[in-house]
Amino acid sequence: MLAAMPPSALPPRSPGGDACPGTLRLHRADDGALARVRLPGGVLTVARANALGEAAVRLGDGELHLTSRGNVQLRGLAPDCGAELAGLLVSAGLLPSERHERIRNVVASPLAGLDGLGAAEVGVWLAGLDRLLCGSDRATALSGRFLFALDDGRGDVDALGADLTLLARDDGDAMLRVGDTDTVLRIPASQGPRAALLAAEAFLDAAPDTGAWRVKDLPCGAAALADDVVRRLRRTGTAVSEDRHPRPHASLPPALGAVRGGRRDVALSVGVPLGRLDPDRWRLLSSAGELRLTPWRGVVVTGVAPDHADELLAALAEAGLITGPGSPWAGVGACIGRPGCAKSLADVRAEAGAAVGPAGRLPVYWSGCERRCGHPHGEWIDVVATPDGHRISHVTGDRSDATATVRDNPAALAAAVAAARGSRT
Repeated sequence: MLAAMPPSALPPRSPGGDACPGTLRLHRADDGALARVRLPGGVLTVARANALGEAAVRLGDGELHLTSRGNVQLRGLAPDCGAELAGLLVSAGLLPSERHERIRNVVASPLAGLDGLGAAEVGVWLAGLDRLLCGSDRATALSGRFLFALDDGRGDVDALGADLTLLARDDGDAMLRVGDTDTVLRIPASQGPRAALLAAEAFLDAAPDTGAWRVKDLPCGAAALADDVVRRLRRTGTAVSEDRHPRPHASLPPALGAVRGGRRDVALSVGVPLGRLDPDRWRLLSSAGELRLTPWRGVVVTGVAPDHADELLAALAEAGLITGPGSPWAGVGACIGRPGCAKSLADVRAEAGAAVGPAGRLPVYWSGCERRCGHPHGEWIDVVATPDGHRISHVTGDRSDATATVRDNPAALAAAVAAARGSRT
């Protein structure tokens, strides 16, 4: 069993090194210490969800903050709570490996196996990849930013810009995408997790002395890394061929509401305003069934009895969660902003709340500074607090076109954001 290790017992960070927070290395924020709990695939059993809720109430500000990778952040922690927090998470099975806790960054299609869509269930991949990562000494060198994605073939998490993406195919094979290349490597589906680990090891061999934390940072480029992965796979006897499969431009979150797909039970997909869940909302969700936290700061509740689904969905809506596309909060996101972050120039969560109006055609994300932590992918309206006011831009892929800058006028800011988002048709 993992021994609880306070942050002070960890090796010191090297200057300019990977500073991503975890659960054993807390980050000091303006609202207290911050812990990021990695949850591969965002999957939480009822018992583990309860343990996280207990940790938030006992040690932090009581809230659970969802991230753009389907993880959970606990905020407002005392700086000396590391050992107690680790003990709680170990007991719940949320820290299977001390050395690997920050590199278990895996997103997965949240509706896989629930709605009858997609080419395959990715649960086997998820369990296999996490087991391989936690058993690999080499993988401990990955940064806390390196991201794996497991896509069931619908293209939802393929669009999130992961470093390594496994995609299911209808014919039983899989595709491995390295970085943002349109060329994919076709392999047997059963070899998917091992191929992903091998590709991560190839990245590590290419990364020394380059300053690269992610595939996109490699001077040699993703295509050259993919060529090396092909050679390594063939040396292991894995059947591999190259194919073309362009990455989707937009990452589409699960539709909100009841999810039915021929199963005896029902799943419920809900959004979480600004990704913040207070203790009451968390208890309501975690008592309903197993959870899948999504990379869009939402939650899918699985295993709901059909005759209880409508009642539970109504209760979730009554609690303030987003249960349909007509909610004014649908598509609205924000970083933590002031007062939690010293770098933020504004209380962007309060500003986002003040500007909430009719649901827009495009999502909007509010950032307190130019770092734009946690911003979405694909197409969205980008609102950034700057010394000169709030800059509003329309982002599509790698292109950003500024549409307006508004200074010291909340009403004008709300109107400009609404105009940029457009109306739902």
